[in-house]
Amino acid sequence: MSIVVVGLSHRTSPVELRERFAFVETKIPEALHKIRSNGLATEAVILSTCNRVELYIATSNDPVQAMRELRQFFAHIHAQPEPEGQELYSLHEPHSVHHLFKVACGLDSMVLGETEILGQLKKAYDLALQSGYTGARLNKAFQRAFNVAKQIRTETNIQRGSISVASVAVELAQKIFSSLESHEVMVIGAGDTSEKTARALLSRGAKGIVVANRSFDRAEALAKDLGGRAVKFDDWSREFEKIDIAISSTAAQHHILDRARLEPLMKLRRNRPLLLIDIAVPRDIDPEVNHLDNVYLYNVDDLQTIANDYLDQRKDEISKCEAIIKEKARSVIQQSVSPAACHVMRPKESLGL
Repeated sequence: MSIVVVGLSHRTSPVELRERFAFVETKIPEALHKIRSNGLATEAVILSTCNRVELYIATSNDPVQAMRELRQFFAHIHAQPEPEGQELYSLHEPHSVHHLFKVACGLDSMVLGETEILGQLKKAYDLALQSGYTGARLNKAFQRAFNVAKQIRTETNIQRGSISVASVAVELAQKIFSSLESHEVMVIGAGDTSEKTARALLSRGAKGIVVANRSFDRAEALAKDLGGRAVKFDDWSREFEKIDIAISSTAAQHHILDRARLEPLMKLRRNRPLLLIDIAVPRDIDPEVNHLDNVYLYNVDDLQTIANDYLDQRKDEISKCEAIIKEKARSVIQQSVSPAACHVMRPKESLGL
């Protein structure tokens, strides 16, 4: 039984494409059921984050045929045409297992060595496990990947410096506002990434935090924990007169803020500079708002520029990490794989860093 991966990531596709293929968390069990009921795989895990959407399966089918059928399923379930070229990558053993380990260790992340992806991968695996869609093959692969990530965190310096999307977002805020001390921040969507971003902003001296979330109880709990205040989700726009920075990361399937809605809010703010960081996929904020005076909008792909500043600090650690991954992956990779079976449709950068 072979492990196959099909997906899109920030390395191969822009956010405009990734958001069309993102999975809503509540819909993932249904998608996993369809993968199995359609005979595509015996086991499956779906990982959907702001930077990647990936399907991991274990199948007894021919790996090349499985990759082809999984690509078609990926497009069909989202009612989208199959991405052209190398935007949608397909991998099978040994490349699929190596890729899983690299993802878990943060080696394939926008911010090299970041740790947030490990938590997201564990959550995706646990959802599939609890729903009954994993078995011996994927259980061993994912659990070994988690162990390798821990080993790399302990034995290398790959995580030196800024190591999360949230911390990079804060770096951006400090470039727009030399000091955060007099600026109030709104967090729209009280998920893990939003919480980490809020904590990082407060640690850099932000004046205060306003939290808006569809679940008001969750907003209140986070606001209390951060020493801020909560507002009802339908009322968040009323706070724009006071704030200078908004971090948005909701699970909405449409824009929650567009030019028509923001323009009158900017007049109330007397056109003070407004920094908007949209870390949601699909995006929360319409790119058209960038055409308004004194509005600065950045999405997850824009954060890549800042992330690249940290790349040189960790390059020397990459080969050390890859050596660990290669060694630990041996017990997971099918020993029966022959050279002829290693056909692979790769991302543009061939998964090497």
